[in-house]
Order: sequence, then C-alpha cells, then structure tokens
Amino acid sequence: MTLHITARILHRNGGAALHEHVTLDYAGRFLRRKRLTTNIGRSFLVDLPETTSLNDGDAFELADGRRIGIVAADEAVVGITGDLPRLAWHIGNRHTPCQIAGDQLLIRRDHVLEAMLLGLGADLHPVTGPFRPEGGAYGHGRTLGHSHGPDGDHAHAIDGNHAHFHG
Repeated sequence: MTLHITARILHRNGGAALHEHVTLDYAGRFLRRKRLTTNIGRSFLVDLPETTSLNDGDAFELADGRRIGIVAADEAVVGITGDLPRLAWHIGNRHTPCQIAGDQLLIRRDHVLEAMLLGLGADLHPVTGPFRPEGGAYGHGRTLGHSHGPDGDHAHAIDGNHAHFHG
C-alpha cells in the first residue's frame, strides 16, 4: 500500500496548539523515515532529509500544508535526588540522556545505572511522564548511551570517528 500523505518538513515549536498529533516516546522521537498514525487515525509517512531528534511541541507539515503536532509520550523513568552535581557528573560520564529538573534528575529506567546511583548515595523513585532530556554539548541533538566495554574504550555511536579512554 502506498501512502499518499507525506511529511517532509519539520517545524520547531510549531505544534503546541494543534488538535491532531502523534504521541511518541523518547526513542520514537528520533527518526528520518517512518509511517505514523495520528490521534484521530490519519496515517502518513514521515520522510525527512536526515535522521532528526524531535521535540515535544514540534510539528510535521504534510504536503497539503496541514500540520501534525508531536507530543512526548508518558514513559517509565526514574527520579534521582541527592547530591545532584555529583550524580549528574556520573550520569554524564556514562553518556546517558538525562532530564534536569529543579530538584531532581530523570533518566530512563536502567537497573545497572540505578544500582550505581544507589551506591553513590542517591535516592531513587519511579516516575511516569514525558522524558525530555537535555540536548548534546551544544544544546541540541542526542546523547546516546553506550557501553564502555571491559577496558573502558569505545567509539561514539553518533559520529563513530573517534575513540577515547576513561581512566
């Protein structure tokens, strides 16, 4: 079946007041080409020029000019309280996406990271809600978590063009 409704344009912060939307979790808000279905059952094909990190409140523009809003889905995350600067450093050192709230940090559920944080004295509590982590080093893009392997060496998943060591 060929989809005749296609979105090739993304508007940043262009969907907040729209009634028709797609609800996507954090992983689902990272795409280039995918078939999506709106809250009213309209299917369309997203066909962006490159893989893009979508934000809550952005909007796709369909070929006929209509806009479809993007809504961040509720998902299972863990709230972290304690010595937030120290805990944030350890989370960041593992290249883990992290949402920074005034009184807590939020990460996606991960039993290994949760055990590490508990060992560092953090208080953890399960939370369900939209996950909107900070962007990359320059305030946009994604920070993708990855394993450092047995010797602590790795190549980054985003650009893959360098390796470094954690001593």
